[in-house]
Amino acid sequence: MVTEMTKYNFILLSGDVEEFLKKLQGVGVMDITRSTKPVDEMSETLSSKAGNYRKALSLLKDVTPAEFADKTYGDLAEDVINTVSEKDAMESQLSQLHRDMEERMPWGKFDVKNLEKLQECGLKLHFYKAKTSAMDPAWTENYALSEISNDGTSTYFVVVSDDENYDFPLKEMPAPDSDCTDIEKKINDLQYEIEKKYRHLAELKCHEKDLQKELDKTMSKLDLHLAHISGTKAAEDYITVLEGFAPSNTVSSVRELLDKEEVLYLEENACVTDNPPIKLKNNKYVSMFELLTDMYGRPKYNEFDPTVFISIFFMLFFAFCMGDAGYGLVLIGASIALKKMMPDIAKLGMVLGIATTVIGFFFHTFFSTDMLTWSIIPDAVKKCMVPTEIAGFDGTMVMAILVGIVHICLAMIVKTYQATKVNGFANSLGTWGWTLLIVGGVIVGGLALIGVMESTVATWVIIIIGILSALGIFFLNNIHRNPLVNMGVGLWDTYQMVTGLLGDVLSYLRLYALGLAGAKLGEAFNAIGVQALGDGGVNWIWFILIVVIGHVLNVAMCVLGAFVHPLRLNFLEFFKNSGYEGTGRKYNPLKN
Repeated sequence: MVTEMTKYNFILLSGDVEEFLKKLQGVGVMDITRSTKPVDEMSETLSSKAGNYRKALSLLKDVTPAEFADKTYGDLAEDVINTVSEKDAMESQLSQLHRDMEERMPWGKFDVKNLEKLQECGLKLHFYKAKTSAMDPAWTENYALSEISNDGTSTYFVVVSDDENYDFPLKEMPAPDSDCTDIEKKINDLQYEIEKKYRHLAELKCHEKDLQKELDKTMSKLDLHLAHISGTKAAEDYITVLEGFAPSNTVSSVRELLDKEEVLYLEENACVTDNPPIKLKNNKYVSMFELLTDMYGRPKYNEFDPTVFISIFFMLFFAFCMGDAGYGLVLIGASIALKKMMPDIAKLGMVLGIATTVIGFFFHTFFSTDMLTWSIIPDAVKKCMVPTEIAGFDGTMVMAILVGIVHICLAMIVKTYQATKVNGFANSLGTWGWTLLIVGGVIVGGLALIGVMESTVATWVIIIIGILSALGIFFLNNIHRNPLVNMGVGLWDTYQMVTGLLGDVLSYLRLYALGLAGAKLGEAFNAIGVQALGDGGVNWIWFILIVVIGHVLNVAMCVLGAFVHPLRLNFLEFFKNSGYEGTGRKYNPLKN
């Protein structure tokens, strides 16, 4: 639900603006209309500083804190960023040293100065690497060849020669500029320095709360500054006019502050043209899904809040894609484990896990086994499960299509309600025509299929619905326009609706396809585990490993698909058919 907003215009002496805004921060409900991006040097500096704090907190996220950290630091954010940067550079250098070590190892330990002395005496060493199977015994007879090492596949050797016209049938390798002892020392020294950086980060982790406080303080200053400079100057900059919005249920507390400060202000109910900020007001369950709404965009002030629909259908679609009661129990267990670390995600995971368990039960699937074959489940309970086939088609596929049809019909009903609310009934007859035709046709067709309505009656009802819908679609879609133009627009809308609606309905097959893919992959792991089991005994260990690891991987992949595709069905199919735009701006009040 979109919270009603009250609009305020404040008229102040320019010198009093900053003090007044600080007092508004204390109230914590006033959203002053301001830029969301830096607009001057001061805001650029504060924004950059806040960015450093965010980056530092992000870098410290997976660091294990030290037991003691009595030492105090100057600029915490800069210290964290620099330490991580230096550590990453050292680790990159360490990787290169390990590669160099691998190249030097076959040549063993030697003194480079001795090689230089040999060259001074006119003897040059040539370094080679060849496949052991390709080594020619004649080489040792014709050349001063000495084998250095052999790893079973390749042979490393050197040839000593004082001949200026020296030639060898293999391509020569570059001579090593140092032995492995020198590199080994560099690796040990670098590892020690890297460990020091990790210990330093562990100490900085203990100051994570200080970083968060500094971030909050900086963001508060940034908000205050942006609000300050957003005012409209008048009377040669002596007067500043500010615009702000606050929830209508906070009018009394705002008035109390304004009357106490003797501020000149105008107060009125916000309207769509004011572009007020959007604050969503939902119950605890629905509010868990506001994050998904924000991923697309908050509603405009005169739009409906889609969060309540997302909270129902995203949960349902997620459960369809998972489609396994056993996987639902895994999600519930994981959510319980994450309760302290990530409480918000744990709550959402718990809801999705329960939904998956319930839907998985109705789809009679438990860790990719068919529960209909279980003798321990009474026949009366099995009758409550979705049948394997419905009208000759896979039962879960039919359910996915039916849920999709309901989803789209609901979207069209919402669109009709919204159009009537904003434009009035007379200006929404085209929308009413399509909703009556599609939703009415689905309802009548459904009643006829299940035998509630006789086919003759259903036929006449469909004819009447078709005539009424045609009037709205082809002749009254815009009562202020030429009827011939309305007919042309109606024909174009018909083409788009027919082609688009069929594609939208078929999109819901992904719910069935994802659930089927997960079930088949789980079945494959079960089958491999049974084959590995054989006659039992020690093979039970392999059976457990294969089944557990296989299903863990399958759950991970299913969760990814079950998040993305239901989100797509809500964002594309539902939002398109409901006319949702989602271009509202988020409510962001000034706070200390």
